[in-house]
Amino acid sequence: MSSSTLTVTSPLLPDLDDFNELLQDIWSRKWITNQGHYHELLEQALCEYLKVPFLSLFTNGTIPLITALQALDIKGEVITTPFSFVATTHSIWWNGIKPVFVDIDPANCGIDPDRIEEAITPKTTAVMPVHCYGKPCDTQRIQAIADRYGLKVIYDAAHAFGVEVNGKSILNEGDLSTLSFHATKVYNTVEGGALVCHSKEMKQKIDYLRNFGFEDEVTVVGPGINGKMDEMRAAYGLLNLRQVDDAIETRHQIALQYRKAFRGVPGIRFFDDMPGVRHNYSYFPIFVDAEQYGMTRDDLYAKLREHQILGRRYFYPLISRFSPYNSLSSASTEHLPVATRIADEVICLPIHHALSQKDVERVINVIISRNN
Repeated sequence: MSSSTLTVTSPLLPDLDDFNELLQDIWSRKWITNQGHYHELLEQALCEYLKVPFLSLFTNGTIPLITALQALDIKGEVITTPFSFVATTHSIWWNGIKPVFVDIDPANCGIDPDRIEEAITPKTTAVMPVHCYGKPCDTQRIQAIADRYGLKVIYDAAHAFGVEVNGKSILNEGDLSTLSFHATKVYNTVEGGALVCHSKEMKQKIDYLRNFGFEDEVTVVGPGINGKMDEMRAAYGLLNLRQVDDAIETRHQIALQYRKAFRGVPGIRFFDDMPGVRHNYSYFPIFVDAEQYGMTRDDLYAKLREHQILGRRYFYPLISRFSPYNSLSSASTEHLPVATRIADEVICLPIHHALSQKDVERVINVIISRNN
C-alpha cells in the first residue's frame, strides 16, 4: 500500500457521531430490518469505497457464497481450494454440488492456475478461488481458463476488503465476489457479508434470493434464504467505514515491524507486498521450516500460547481433511502437496489496529528468541 491511504469522505456517511445516536435514530424510524435506511446507505457507501458497481449486504459471510452459486445456477462440480475457511467448501456442498480440490500456489496461497485445467471434467461448471490473506489470485490466468471452458468464476474474497491491483478493485474480477464482515476482519459489521456483482439485473436476482426468493408480496421466484442484514449492524458498519483507512494503515505499520524483525531469521518465511497491490493487512502469516528454525510450527504455536499470545494455524487442517470431504479422490494429500506443506507450516500472528507497541515487541521477541 502506498503511504497515502484512502480517505472516506462520502456524503452517504451519517452525521451522527456515535452508535448510541444511531440506535436512537433507528428506533425513531421504527424500521429495524428488511432494507431499511441505514442498510441502503451502507450498500451505497460500500460501492463507493470499494469501487464496485453493485453490492448486496448479507447477515454473514457464508450466505453470500451459498447465494452466489444459486444466482449463477451452478451444478455438477466446482473446482476450489482446500486451503481456506471451511465455509468455502460448505457453500458448495449445501448447493448439492461436488467440490473438486486442487493445489495452491505458494507465492500467494491461492489456487494454482496450473492445476485448474487438469481438474476440469464434463461436469465442471465453475471455479471458486480464494484471495487468501487478501493476496490476489492470478485472476487473469483463472479467467482465461474459465473463458476457454465456459466456466463461471466466483471469488471468495472474505479477506480482500479494499484490496486493489493497479488502482482497480479485485472485487470486480470474475462473475461474482463475496465478502465477510465478521468481527475478526479488517472491516466488520460485527457479523455480516456482501456479494458483489456487475449488473443491475444480477443484483435484483441476488436481492430476491437473500429474502426467501420474494419478488413481491405474492410472488416467489426461487428457493431463497433469509440472508438480510439488520439496521443495527448496517449502522455499525457505517461508523466503522469512517475509520477503516486508519485501521489498515496501523496494520501496515505492524506488518512492517514484523518483516523487519523476521527478515533473515532462519526458517521463518512471510509475504512481502505485491507490486501494484493495495493490501489491507488483514492477516500476517508466517511459515515455519522446522529444520531451519529449530522447532516445529506446532512447537512455536504452543510456545506463543505459553506467553499468552494467540497465534492461529490458519488454515489447518486443510478442508480436504475434514470428514465430509476426505473421501473425495481430490482430497488425497498426494494430490495436494503444496497445500499440505503450507498447512503444516503456517501461523497467523496477532495484527489489528488496537495492538499495542508493547505487544508487537512481545510477539517479535518470542519468535526471534526461539531457543529460550
